[in-house]
Amino acid sequence: MLTKDITIDELVEKVPDSVTFLREKGLVCIQCGEAIWGTLEDLAKSKGFSDEEIADIVTNLNAM
Repeated sequence: MLTKDITIDELVEKVPDSVTFLREKGLVCIQCGEAIWGTLEDLAKSKGFSDEEIADIVTNLNAM
């Protein structure tokens, strides 16, 4: 099960389709050109996402 504390590189390794999903949400990640090595939460917070929005993203990623 994925959590908001997963690192972006680990997320991309475990769920390759997450790159497209995150990009559609406005969260540019490793393979999209912007090198991000923090956690999913770090990335989302840096883009202004709320805790509730982050929880929704995690739920959607776990459903992939």
